[in-house]
Amino acid sequence: MTSNTITQGILKAIAIIIGVLLFLFFLYKVQIIIVYIAISAVLSLIARPIIQFLKHRLKFPNTLSVITTMLLFIAILIGLISLFIPLIIKQSENLSLLNIDQLQTNVQNLFNQINNYFLLHNIDILNELKQADLFKNITAIPNFLNALIGMVGSISIGLFSVIFITFFLMKDTHLLENAIYVLVNDKSVTKTKKSIAAIKNLLSRYFIGLVLQIGVLFIIYMSVLLIFGIENAIVIAFLCALLNLIPYVGPLIGGFIMMILTMSSNLGQDFQTVILPTTIYVMIGYLIAQLIDNFLSQPLIFSKSVKSHPLEIFLVIIIGGILFGIIGMIIAVPTYTVIKVILKAFLADNKIVKSLTKNL
Repeated sequence: MTSNTITQGILKAIAIIIGVLLFLFFLYKVQIIIVYIAISAVLSLIARPIIQFLKHRLKFPNTLSVITTMLLFIAILIGLISLFIPLIIKQSENLSLLNIDQLQTNVQNLFNQINNYFLLHNIDILNELKQADLFKNITAIPNFLNALIGMVGSISIGLFSVIFITFFLMKDTHLLENAIYVLVNDKSVTKTKKSIAAIKNLLSRYFIGLVLQIGVLFIIYMSVLLIFGIENAIVIAFLCALLNLIPYVGPLIGGFIMMILTMSSNLGQDFQTVILPTTIYVMIGYLIAQLIDNFLSQPLIFSKSVKSHPLEIFLVIIIGGILFGIIGMIIAVPTYTVIKVILKAFLADNKIVKSLTKNL
């Protein structure tokens, strides 16, 4: 081997490394675009059965089916936004966000009632809270609102981008597939096509299953909140149900939010006779809903949609959370499903792959 050959090899390796680094840097810079495409891909998978129904059952043309589905999604989004507006207004009134003095008085009265209740049971757990200056950072609320207003422009651009990308992904279902085929050699095209078809089918069922899971939780949460007369029960129920998309952590956050909103809905009432019993009953209902979800809804969705064992799913979610945090937990199951399908297509004879993909 001559020195010239060695030099060329080194230069080629350096060029490849630089190219990879530049590509990773490019991905880092356009990560928000990747997020838009990922969200659009998920929405197109959820919309797939609806479009198929309109095309094959109602004989709609492809473009009309896509437009109808998009209008349905937009109507749902507008409906959700319109539901959250009364909740924000009502909670603003309850917390007296426009009157800082009244806010301090209301919360201090609530703290006093809680403290008096526990003092009757010889528990002084709120003493430190009373001594602390809880309102020294109360001016952060206007600053937060200003930052929130500043985000409206970015959110609007993101929403438009997602709608635009989703429309074309639904209209041309092979758009992403064709982009993938460009990167695959000719010998692997057939296996790649089979893999993509299987992935689309499994993920479509998975995301629809998640929608059903959220729907079940929403109905239970709403029923509990309506029984105990909590205002804006529909919005609170939907928000807490939506948080269940985050495995394990989401239900804890949802439970905390439901507890706080339940207490704030009764702000000004007697703590011992109204606020505490109502909150306890609501949280018991929340716990029952979580038990139904954990032992009925989730196992059924995971086993039927992605065809994986519940223990297998649990380990995958935990690993995803350790590696990538909350986002990793959310995308763990669909990512794992995609990997399994690809492994089955290209490494079908491997013993480990056979064991993992025997149900696919």
